[in-house]
Amino acid sequence: MKLTLEQALQKGIEARKNGQIQKANKHFTDILGVQPRHAHANHNMGLLAESAGNAQAALVFFKRALESRPKNNQFWLRYIGALIKLDHINDAQDALSQAQNNGIKSVGLDRLEHIISDIQTNKEKPQDPPLNQQRDIVSAYTKGYLQQALTGATSALKAYPHSVILCNIAGAACAGLLQFDRAIDYYQIAIKVNPKFVEAYYNMASALQNKGDLKGAIQAYKQAVLIKPDYADAYYNLANTLKDMGDLGAAIKSYKQAIKINPNLHNAHNNMGNALKDMGKLTAAIESYKRAIKINPGHGDAYRNLGKSLQNVVFTRPDSDLKSIIHSMLESANQARPKDIAAAALSLLKLEPAVKEILSTHVSGEDLQLFERLIANVDEEPLFLKLMTLCPLGDLAFEKTLTNARSTLLMSVDNISAAPKTLRFLSALALQCFANDYLYHQTDEETKSLTILETLVEQALLKGVQPSPQQILILGSYKALHQYQWCGQLSLTQDLQAVLAMQVFEPQQEHYLKTKIPILKELCNKVSSKVRDQYEESPYPKWIDLGCSLSPAPIAKVVKVLKIRLFEHSIIEVKAPTILIAGCGTGQHSIDTAARFKNAKVLAIDLSLSSLAYAQRKTEALGVQNLEYMQADLLDLGQLNKTFDIIESSGVLHHMEKPMVGWKVLVSCLKAGGLMKIGLYSELARQHIVKMREEIQQLGMGTDDIGLKRFRNEVISSKAPHHQLIISSPDFHSIGSLRDLLFHVQEHRFTMPQIQHCLTELDLKFCGFEVGTLTQDFKRTNSGEDDAYDLIKWHAYEQAHPHAFAGMYQFWCQKVG
Repeated sequence: MKLTLEQALQKGIEARKNGQIQKANKHFTDILGVQPRHAHANHNMGLLAESAGNAQAALVFFKRALESRPKNNQFWLRYIGALIKLDHINDAQDALSQAQNNGIKSVGLDRLEHIISDIQTNKEKPQDPPLNQQRDIVSAYTKGYLQQALTGATSALKAYPHSVILCNIAGAACAGLLQFDRAIDYYQIAIKVNPKFVEAYYNMASALQNKGDLKGAIQAYKQAVLIKPDYADAYYNLANTLKDMGDLGAAIKSYKQAIKINPNLHNAHNNMGNALKDMGKLTAAIESYKRAIKINPGHGDAYRNLGKSLQNVVFTRPDSDLKSIIHSMLESANQARPKDIAAAALSLLKLEPAVKEILSTHVSGEDLQLFERLIANVDEEPLFLKLMTLCPLGDLAFEKTLTNARSTLLMSVDNISAAPKTLRFLSALALQCFANDYLYHQTDEETKSLTILETLVEQALLKGVQPSPQQILILGSYKALHQYQWCGQLSLTQDLQAVLAMQVFEPQQEHYLKTKIPILKELCNKVSSKVRDQYEESPYPKWIDLGCSLSPAPIAKVVKVLKIRLFEHSIIEVKAPTILIAGCGTGQHSIDTAARFKNAKVLAIDLSLSSLAYAQRKTEALGVQNLEYMQADLLDLGQLNKTFDIIESSGVLHHMEKPMVGWKVLVSCLKAGGLMKIGLYSELARQHIVKMREEIQQLGMGTDDIGLKRFRNEVISSKAPHHQLIISSPDFHSIGSLRDLLFHVQEHRFTMPQIQHCLTELDLKFCGFEVGTLTQDFKRTNSGEDDAYDLIKWHAYEQAHPHAFAGMYQFWCQKVG
């Protein structure tokens, strides 16, 4: 049925409103074919042309519509608006006068009159200063002379008040000077002059974000991408802000949009990985970090974030790219803690044919040729050998193979070839045994053969003959070489370099450093003395790389990242915080804190001189300048007559005779408004350890290495659930960490209600846990704004997830008043 013109017009209008452009165009074209001057058909064709961005064609259609209906207000508005878009300002002024002469009066027409007037005014007066003046101001800003740039921009604005360039520079200078409110005012002036000035929206969003107005920042970023849909940086920063708001789903969508526009935006890949990790989507997070590293192999944050995501991850499919990245991480210092990524790395290695073969093959002295072939094959897996040199391999299958390898090599020491691949394996094995404190089981036959080898080496050195590298490396896999009096007579060859450095030179350096560490006073407390003796014998933990932040931040930023709730905000005004680490052990904690806080001055104390010497050596090797060490019992800290802005004590109070006595001393050393980080054992999470400590006590097991190894072998043979649980702990796989885990001379444990009681007694306010992804899981059932700071809710969560705090409660609190 043929449509009437009116019916066709209505169909066309309906199609246009529904976005059916082709259908609408056909209806209006059909009408104009019959009646070329049809007012409404021409008007709607103008609207279609305008929506397509063709202002010139729209103008023609609007003019025809107006010629047919000169009294139609809407036609005049569209026609004049099209003239303005085409910058035909004089014609727009003439058309405005014609409309007024035709009796047209409307709010829309008044608005157009103001727009035309503003444009004419601005055209009469230059918008921006001369280029040379602009260059001087911009140059001052880019060189970091912010106050000079601000002064120049504000002075020029007096002559050029409508210059969006000057407003933008003034805003950027104010933001750089942390005058965020003033910066926002300048950006708003720029936007008022030019509502499409996308840079002003972007910069204003950044200022709002820094000010803490995240909702305002999100709206400004959204306006920026509305104006410029391909603005990748705006999508990226919008995503960052959404992530800060806790809207991880929306943040990930925005990261994906930024990456769609710019696939090489490596920071977007990295930060999307962080958001995915916070959502518990570790597989996707790891893929994002991999892409960030592939785009930018020097992306340190991506390596460190990947390292954190790999903790306790087990892979069931080969991934050569990830294996290569992990090896690169281990080759480069400070990108990851080897112990944290060891389980993931070992799971990947187990999928490789050469590693599968050596793990499944049991060899003896008669099979030396076979074993050297297996060694040559695993030499093609550099990740395996690298990992052996850096941390204990927490896997019983690898332990069994390496225990057997050590025995086979000892029994065949005279027949071992000096092939480079064999020597590399021997060196890695000696370093692995040193790292795990010589954990592996040793038979009586091995002990006899070891004694013979020790005698041969000593006799050779007495004759001035250097032993073979095979002999020295095998000895180093049974006993630290610095324990031999003749160790100083060994030649430093390339084959022995790594082992001599770790087993001789570094212990010698620590022995010297022990004499240089200041001592606050002699220990008086008996329990403190026992704890000291334990760590003198076995400094804990041994470590190689730290994976700490290389970008120290102000307290305000650290608080923001950790989502700590402050009760007094004076702490964030401290520009150069004084920090006490009470119980620093071998330095991981103290170095990490010294690197975390900008302009910090850190004092770290510990009971054990051996641990402190280890920490001092690592501190010097890393070039950390803002950290000092002292031997002291925290019970004696009053002797310092000093207070601190921040105090951190992790894994210390629960080893004291009376934890609350020690905690009160720490509070007395904390400034009003200061922050305190505490680490305490969980009663719920350590029930399996409590049970094992009771078993140890009943058996009367000694805490020497022989007693530890004997008990450990019994646990490995056991099928009891609490024994199997302890085997999965990384601390089960070295003598030092096992002693700390199960044989400590003093241990207390806490529940969250007990912690709440302690905080109340000490006048401390709970500021939040430092638990990473655990918080996201907690929020799935505790979504209230205050829930993350409610210890009662956390107690309920822990009761439902008893192993949530398997390491320790790590939380922040604040001294108020």
